[in-house]
Amino acid sequence: MMIDVEGMTCASCVAHVERALKAVPGVETASVNLATERAEITGPALDRAALVKAVEDAGYDVPTRPVDLAIEGMTCASCVARVERALLSVPGVTSATVNLATERATVTGSTDLAALTRAVADAGYEARTAASATAIADETAAKKAVEEAMLKRDVLIAAALSLPVFVLEMGAHLFAWAHMAVINTIGMQNSWYLQFALTSAVLFGPGLRFFRKGLPALARFTPDMNSLVAVGTSAAYGYSLVATFAPSVLPAGTTFVYYEAAAVIVTLILLGRYLEARAKGRTSEAIKRLVGLQAKTARVVRIGVATELPVAEVRPGDVVEVRPGERVPVDGEVTTGASWIDESMISGEPLPVEKTAGSAVTGGTINQTGAFSFRATAVGEATMLAQIIRMVEAAQGGKLPIQALVDQVTMWFVPAVMALAALTFAVWLIFGPDPALTFGLVNAVAVLIIACPCAMGLATPTSIMVGTGRGAELGVLFRKGEALQALQGVKVVAFDKTGTLTEGKPRLTDLVLATGFDRATVLALVAAVEAKSEHPIARAIVAAAAEDGLILPEVTAFESLTGFGVFAQAGGKRIEVGADRYMSKLGLDVAPFADAAERLGDEGKSPLYAAIEGRLAAILAIADPIKETTPQAIRALHALGLKVAMITGDNARTANAIARQLGIDEVVAEVLPDGKVTAVKRLKAMGTLAYVGDGINDAPALAEADVGLAVGTGTDIAIEAADVVLMTGRLTAVSDAIALSKAVMRNIRQNLFWAFAYNAALIPVAAGILWPSFGILLSPIFAAAAMALSSVFVLGNALRLRRFSTATMN
Repeated sequence: MMIDVEGMTCASCVAHVERALKAVPGVETASVNLATERAEITGPALDRAALVKAVEDAGYDVPTRPVDLAIEGMTCASCVARVERALLSVPGVTSATVNLATERATVTGSTDLAALTRAVADAGYEARTAASATAIADETAAKKAVEEAMLKRDVLIAAALSLPVFVLEMGAHLFAWAHMAVINTIGMQNSWYLQFALTSAVLFGPGLRFFRKGLPALARFTPDMNSLVAVGTSAAYGYSLVATFAPSVLPAGTTFVYYEAAAVIVTLILLGRYLEARAKGRTSEAIKRLVGLQAKTARVVRIGVATELPVAEVRPGDVVEVRPGERVPVDGEVTTGASWIDESMISGEPLPVEKTAGSAVTGGTINQTGAFSFRATAVGEATMLAQIIRMVEAAQGGKLPIQALVDQVTMWFVPAVMALAALTFAVWLIFGPDPALTFGLVNAVAVLIIACPCAMGLATPTSIMVGTGRGAELGVLFRKGEALQALQGVKVVAFDKTGTLTEGKPRLTDLVLATGFDRATVLALVAAVEAKSEHPIARAIVAAAAEDGLILPEVTAFESLTGFGVFAQAGGKRIEVGADRYMSKLGLDVAPFADAAERLGDEGKSPLYAAIEGRLAAILAIADPIKETTPQAIRALHALGLKVAMITGDNARTANAIARQLGIDEVVAEVLPDGKVTAVKRLKAMGTLAYVGDGINDAPALAEADVGLAVGTGTDIAIEAADVVLMTGRLTAVSDAIALSKAVMRNIRQNLFWAFAYNAALIPVAAGILWPSFGILLSPIFAAAAMALSSVFVLGNALRLRRFSTATMN
């Protein structure tokens, strides 16, 4: 279950929310992502209402985004009342409005879609989501824009109020003439009154957010970054209040004010939050671009009339018209017309693809010059584009293993900082020079303000968000965020041969006959049997018979023997077709074809044998052309220092011939479909293994490999078993994925080094460690500036991944 969480500002917030969620009965795991502001919870029986309450009790918010449902089956006002009553009965629903004319329901509250649709179904109606990914993305973007605008406004207000405070106080400290100007005009006491008024406006105006979040978190013993800011500014502000209105309470020589520290700290941290919000917005641009590919309307033909409808109202089976230059609204199959379609945004391939009757079209792609109609086969969340968006969102919300250490540190980071601040104050108060109280206060505030759990919390998720988004643009989809970390450590890349290294569209190149048999008869009988098989090699034989204009006899008793071949009765004759091991199993000697088999094997062709009525009749050679990008892909992998292996069912001679041709390092030949897992296990002994495949029989091997990469042109089963999906048949995408993984992990390590090194180096400086040797102290104002910029640095570094390209691979 996924839950949006608002109000998190740092890694400590993430730890608090995770701890609160894990305490809910039934929760097995809870993973919270600061960058996406989302929590993923797993468990056998999750209660959304209890989860929402746990988040809210921890001091954070779960937004109640309205859910739009399309309701089918309503006929009158009584139906409306019944549906509304059913929806309102769902726990967590705060309001439900049903419209009979539009057949829509709008529901607000904290509940999940499954509970709503189930309630409607129990009432006797049918409900489905009407809100598209575009609508949700637009709403999220609008909310982020409002948040950014509010931050910008607050920064400007805080800056305008803080500037006079800074000039009055720091100017008087730095310049004698400024000090005398204040004394001779308004006087020092009036200056302090003015600073008090302006600083109060800053703290309880734009800065109020830190107190609203930080103090309750402190009261719950779960302090976060807001708590550090609230305590630090309160200390400076409170001390200044005493110095202004009750100076006699303070020891002699300690009557100073630090209004400028409190005001400028709030201003600088707000500025950092504003810059952070802008940068975080750019980290999710890939998702925005994907969502932007979705068409908003479709021209649907119903009862012979073409009508412009919102894309959410298109149903499977609808006939949709597409004109030149328009986006294809949903997935479907062309029924009439022809055109060329730009599929680059889905596959990464730059050249348009021809579409004619029977061709599949994908929602979000752009029609070029022709006009056509197609029948919708997948709509809404079932379209390929919607699935891609879900994959990218899932990967962006994932946590890498490297994050576990960060989470452990950040859970104790803020309490440790507060303890260090208290220790700093105590040490300065006991051992510091006069005025010890003032020194203790200033340095303790500097420790509180300079500590930055934000940078630690953002270091990993922002790099994942930008990296996976960039991958999607390159046609590389990380189905699991963890694959990013695993892929960068790969030492061996193993490929399935057929359909992965090759086109997967073999053709018949040789047919050598035994004495007493003729080509037409043998080819017709073999093709008749193979017509019952779905194997690509079978289709090549059938296609060759069709090219020769042969009539295929009737086939009965067809049987496929996995890993060996096929058997059938064709035209009243017993026919067996398969590999040499099948002929041996049948007791037939293939020695008469030894020379032909050796020649064909050396040419990288797959020899097959045909037996008719128990006699060896012919040897056939099937060649599957190597993909154009395969040699380049293998060279790119070698350039990355990786070993390349090939797993194939071909005999060793054929497999080795192809390996020599392509420069493949390791060959595992004559592998039966159920032997691919064993082959993968053996290859894993050479190092961390990535397996690339596309077929149904590749699914177990994809799951067994350390990282499974499925070619997107393959089967759904293979894609489901994989960690990474290559949306194009272009094999250079494999090296792209590995290079991107290395770049992302390098970026994460840079971010983590900065975040930890920053805190490790500057917290002691803020505590005053340089004072005894160099007489240097860090002003809380500079501490606030450093803290604000540290998060911006991490985000800026992550955003560099947007410029990743294959040209930058190293």
